[in-house]
Amino acid sequence: MKKILIAAFVILALFSGVLSAQDNIEKKKIEFLISSIENLKGAIFIRNGSEYDGRQAVEHLRMKLQNAGGRVRTADDFIRLCASQSYITGKPYMIRLSNGKTIKSEEYFREKLKEYYLTVK
Repeated sequence: MKKILIAAFVILALFSGVLSAQDNIEKKKIEFLISSIENLKGAIFIRNGSEYDGRQAVEHLRMKLQNAGGRVRTADDFIRLCASQSYITGKPYMIRLSNGKTIKSEEYFREKLKEYYLTVK
């Protein structure tokens, strides 16, 4: 019986370590996405028809992330639940790039997430 308890404890400890490492990886991905907005020069962020600069957009995304709490466990959750559309109106967030092109923020973040995967490999 003692050996079974020890084995179960070891398995739980290993599983817990894997989950913690996975959480850290996802936090790094989310931070990468947020910082990409902070560093996006000359872009305008459009939320519910109003325009914001990068600093204001980052503040809003961090607030949404904090309010989402445990519902955001992955970078995909962050994009889907915080960075793609208004929770209140359902309207998509848009980004007008410095070249004048306007794209949905979800499209921007999905491309940035692909970039992240390319840089860590």
